[in-house]
Amino acid sequence: MSLRVNDLVVEIDGRRVVDGVSFEVPNGSRLGLIGESGSGKSLTALSLLGLLPEGATASGSIRWNDTELIGLPDRELARIRGDEIGMVFQEPRTALNPIRTVGRQIAESIRIHERIGRREARERAIAEATRVRLPDPETIIDRYPHQLSGGQRQRVAIAMALAARPRLLIADEPTTALDVTIQAEILDLLLTLVEEDGMSLVFITHDLAVLSQVAVDGVVLEHGRVVEAAPVSTLLRSPASEVTRGLLRDATATLWRPDGGTA
Repeated sequence: MSLRVNDLVVEIDGRRVVDGVSFEVPNGSRLGLIGESGSGKSLTALSLLGLLPEGATASGSIRWNDTELIGLPDRELARIRGDEIGMVFQEPRTALNPIRTVGRQIAESIRIHERIGRREARERAIAEATRVRLPDPETIIDRYPHQLSGGQRQRVAIAMALAARPRLLIADEPTTALDVTIQAEILDLLLTLVEEDGMSLVFITHDLAVLSQVAVDGVVLEHGRVVEAAPVSTLLRSPASEVTRGLLRDATATLWRPDGGTA
């Protein structure tokens, strides 16, 4: 299954914030969207599932296989969300419901797309919690989000996004709010699960070092426009745009070194 974005435009109250963005994500590939704050990368990601904020509109084309997503009725988009395309957001605290146990939230993401009873849903929630390496999963699923660490909450968010085994995962800066050690663990977990399930990945970040860990190809954005698109190895070794060169200078040294190793 493939994703094709062609000449995507996003406007907010008449102001163009994404301007003619195009890229393709073939089946099983890993693409990164990278840029500084305000570059339009997150709005591009939100456009893919019709999750733009109020007042924002999208035009152009976003095709998921043979289905045009722009203009698709909400009911049909809801079927695709989670079932075919999953999404992990930057801050799990805002993505999780504070008054529901994390197990119930994982189970709910399964029950939306599958007809299963509560007992089976709980068993599946435990299995998904185990899969994302949460400690003592049979106990932790009965806890509430505020009782978990930031890294554990992000693991719950990943479990929710992947519970229905989507074919494409969109990860919008999922490690930004975490310290470097936990960040590396989450990146490793994401890559492992993507490879196990044979999913495609769209990874959004402002950090070229992080991108080097998870993506094969990269699209660099500035002010809503694509300024460079190339394999990540090329962006690291021979950046063509000043924007990419700036991102390279700011790359997190603890995650990437020019010799190709990791710190």
